[in-house]
Amino acid sequence: MNAKPAQQVVEAEEPASRNEEASSSREESAEDAHPQTRFLTTRRRQLLLGGLIIFLVAFGVRFLCWHDARSEAVKVQSGVTEGYKHMARLLVQGGIASFFNPHSPLSDPNLLGHPPGYPVVLWLLFNAFGESDTAIQFFQIIMDALAAVLVFLIAAELLPVAAGLIAGLMAALAPQFAWNSVLLLPDTLAVLPVLLAAYCIIRAYKRPRFWLMLAAGALVGVSCWLRANAMLLAPFLLLIIPILFERGRRVRPAAALLGGMLLVIAPLTIRNAYVFGYFIPVSLGAGQTLIEGIADYDTEGKFGLPNTDLGVMRLEAQEHGRPDYYGTLFNPDGVKRERLRLSRGFKVIRSNPIWFSGVMAQRAASMLRLERARLVSSSPPVSHTLSVIDAMPPVWSQTPAELMAAGKALSANAKASLAVDEQSLNLTGDDSKYDAQFVSAPVAVEAKTDYAFRIPVKLRQGRMILSVKSVDRNEVYASTIIEMMEGKTPDEQPLTVIQMPFVSMSKDRVQVVFANGASTPVQPVVQIGRVEFFALGASSNVWTRYPRALVHAVQRLFLTAVMLPLVIIGIVLLVRAKQYRTLAILLIVPAYYFCVQSALHTEYRYVLAIHYFLFVLAAFTLYSIGSALWHRLRGRQIFQRLFRLGQIK
Repeated sequence: MNAKPAQQVVEAEEPASRNEEASSSREESAEDAHPQTRFLTTRRRQLLLGGLIIFLVAFGVRFLCWHDARSEAVKVQSGVTEGYKHMARLLVQGGIASFFNPHSPLSDPNLLGHPPGYPVVLWLLFNAFGESDTAIQFFQIIMDALAAVLVFLIAAELLPVAAGLIAGLMAALAPQFAWNSVLLLPDTLAVLPVLLAAYCIIRAYKRPRFWLMLAAGALVGVSCWLRANAMLLAPFLLLIIPILFERGRRVRPAAALLGGMLLVIAPLTIRNAYVFGYFIPVSLGAGQTLIEGIADYDTEGKFGLPNTDLGVMRLEAQEHGRPDYYGTLFNPDGVKRERLRLSRGFKVIRSNPIWFSGVMAQRAASMLRLERARLVSSSPPVSHTLSVIDAMPPVWSQTPAELMAAGKALSANAKASLAVDEQSLNLTGDDSKYDAQFVSAPVAVEAKTDYAFRIPVKLRQGRMILSVKSVDRNEVYASTIIEMMEGKTPDEQPLTVIQMPFVSMSKDRVQVVFANGASTPVQPVVQIGRVEFFALGASSNVWTRYPRALVHAVQRLFLTAVMLPLVIIGIVLLVRAKQYRTLAILLIVPAYYFCVQSALHTEYRYVLAIHYFLFVLAAFTLYSIGSALWHRLRGRQIFQRLFRLGQIK
């Protein structure tokens, strides 16, 4: 009778025991999973905080740069900028539907010289804020600050978060990026989608997702809408597919990458075929930049190719007996002329393959050099508007005759003479690159006050730099470059009134210095009118001198001689660590520009994307050095403590 109940008790206890064991097992697995969850939470917080810090630093640096150079920035490539604005105005007038109308003003072939993405951006900004240069610049500042955050995220995916933070801060502080972000040009905007594409590829490599590779290709297409330089980037990115993905899993990501780009580019290509009747993938201009790029390195002129747009138009007008070719690059017969340019350039390449390979190598090497961009000024900017100058008398002025009598030539080979009518001082510089040529008489200034010089000049040859400096020339208060207007003779050059505002932080004496600006031909020639000096009032931006001094000091380190060795060391460190995939991801975009863009005429702003990636390598070098020093210092502290405790002798 008792056996059965006893057996039932044992049977009842066994499930209870099993439940306790299962519960215990679940608790242990939860405890094991907890560190991983905590790690992911901590990492997300690090990425969020790091991204926020980098964005604020990047925005602040670009804001200071804008504050310094907003009036000067709008003058850079002003003809190109006006072309973009003209197309945006046409979009405002006719709406987006006019873009696809073959009878609208937007069907002018001259508008094919650049992709339409930037005018579309301007059209959206014009609709939202009106035609405001400030709105355009602030939009670009925000986008480029986000680009610095993306550099941080890319580096943090491939390297330690601390290395990513260094990379993001380098991108945030770089004067090259800050300066280009305030220009009314699409170059920094075109970099952002390329960085996003790289980030999508990294995420797809870690967790394969078809849509990530599709998005990467689409983003490359977006960059092509802004600048055509990335036209072959998506096919070039296929080179890293075998490195990142296993055999048998490569076709889908490769197809998604190309498909995403084609989906974004196709509407523009179809529109061009419908409106113009030709297959034009994005825009025209490859032939023009090809022959101008060849001419840049043809110092002897043996190929007879022009190195400027005006030279191209002049040559075509003469060869074809078409005076209407001169003055425009693409209208009339834009596609025909572009194909002839490509044919002419390819003929030179086929006849001189070794020489052209050397040209490409030289141009690729030149891309590694950092642009000598304008730094954030260590002095605060003028807080008064310059329009008040017209309503106030100058506190100091000198006629050309007085300027010649009181000033001084700083070069034995510089020539200063008074014009016959005594209305201008004629100054001819020597054959140096940047040496000072002439200096005005000194003018006394008070501390913490806004001032401005107004100088009418007419540049007849070369290029010249005007600066306001202290008498000992150790302090530069303001500086600007004057260049000749292309396509005009010396007599046709316009008279330009240069305004140079500045803030004096201390009581001092200042002078206007005229210096060579690496002219071609080497000797600049300039006519100088009456020099006037205005006191605008007490400055209200004096407090910004503290962050400015810090940013200015850091930006002085962004030199090729500093950054390039750090990049090379970073590559060596990753090779030694056998991080080949990381290295491939960071170098694939620079390699594209080295291999493709090196065949064409290149300006620094065309290849900005290179340095966003190279800064990650430089940051890894700095992180490795800092980490090694930290561990060494920690080792010394432990050694000292152990010695004091008598644990070792």
